[in-house]
Amino acid sequence: MTTIKLHNTRTRKKEVFEPLDKDNVRMYVCGPTVYDRAHLGNARPVVVFDVLYRLLKHVYGPDHVTYVRNFTDVDDKINARASESGREISEITAETTQWFLDDMAELGALEPDHMPRATQYIPQMVAMIEGLIAKGHAYEAEGHVLFAVDSWREGYGKLSGRSVDDMIAGARVEVAPYKRNPMDFVLWKPSDEDQPGWDSPWGRGRPGWHIECSAMAYELLGESFDIHGGGNDLMFPHHENEIAQSCCAHPEGDFARYWLHNEMLQVEGKKMSKSLGNFFTVRDLLDQGIPGEVIRFVFLSTHYRKPMDWTAEKAREAESELFGWALQTTEVEPSKNVPDEIVEPLCNDLNTHGCITALRTLSKQGRYSDLKAGLGFLGFDLKADEGSLKAFETLSTSEENKPLIEVLIQRRAEARSKKDFDTADKIRDGLKKAGVSITDDPDGDVTYKVESGFDPAKLEGLIEEDLWE
Repeated sequence: MTTIKLHNTRTRKKEVFEPLDKDNVRMYVCGPTVYDRAHLGNARPVVVFDVLYRLLKHVYGPDHVTYVRNFTDVDDKINARASESGREISEITAETTQWFLDDMAELGALEPDHMPRATQYIPQMVAMIEGLIAKGHAYEAEGHVLFAVDSWREGYGKLSGRSVDDMIAGARVEVAPYKRNPMDFVLWKPSDEDQPGWDSPWGRGRPGWHIECSAMAYELLGESFDIHGGGNDLMFPHHENEIAQSCCAHPEGDFARYWLHNEMLQVEGKKMSKSLGNFFTVRDLLDQGIPGEVIRFVFLSTHYRKPMDWTAEKAREAESELFGWALQTTEVEPSKNVPDEIVEPLCNDLNTHGCITALRTLSKQGRYSDLKAGLGFLGFDLKADEGSLKAFETLSTSEENKPLIEVLIQRRAEARSKKDFDTADKIRDGLKKAGVSITDDPDGDVTYKVESGFDPAKLEGLIEEDLWE
């Protein structure tokens, strides 16, 4: 059988993946808190673990993999959104859950086998909390129930590689008089009349964030399962707390055996932030006309354990390359077997960059059936319909005329620097008529986009005008 190697965060090394049961390979990935549109960073783990899901199904069989990804639909952010909007919480979470599914489908992501919502598993959470109290790992205080970190010091911090004392010294923890230890975390908290709540032995309340994943993973995957994944921002405290409460509630199990974490995402070399004006939701990009396949391609161009930088230039390059492959594969049937050149890099800790290099080689070699099979395996469903062919033709033509476009943009910049705004405006308007839109950013840089219907003849006409000294 094909050997898969994965980097296990817990052991800090790449290991041969050996599932507990080859007939039921089990994976849990932390899903979104559904109160708004998914931003670009939210989408990266979805694409990363979608690729792993596809690989596991390929190696072990489509009926022998169970993939669970949850929805957090009880959370203070959701409560705040309901309060601001005056809408019912259930209405908000139903809408935003569907938004998430629709947007991720645009990126080519398969739906997991189970997509549990936290509110569906409140009784299981209450039962787990009761068990932790009975075993001496949790305590009730002022209507709250908290996990006692001191009760499991031998295991707490191993995933993130920190000691409890170091975490206390360096972490921003909630200071509350009812906590025995600053690191103790909430399993259950009281709800007022305006907040969602459920009856429990500790009064009307709602679960803390961490307990939901432990309860749902246990119910759907058992006390031990193979892979737990998510973004590395979840490593501490969320995943650390999941391990603590799960291992204490079910000491007969191992909880998750392999832990995978993807790195974070940047935009144009900077951390994505609303204050910087570089914050994008997936829907923002889709509405701008950037195909979901392009977003997926840019994601997979960088290894999941490295920071990924989303740039407009990468998107343009991805669009051009994908349309070229669509053109090559539109009239061919995919190979029955996925090429080894695609599978082998994935088996080496999801080396998706290596897969894309292999796709380029298949394209150059004219192995279009293998190319189509490899693209499909990686989640790309490229169709060279009339619109795609027209776009590809536009992109190809624009690449040939790229030097001319850049000369005109440079001439416009020179005119603007001399305050010759008439000339600058003529060049801008001429480019627009030719099908080239330009954007000036606050730093003075200029980007351009070639639109459908690009006409290089109009560029040549613009060059011939009396715009040059």
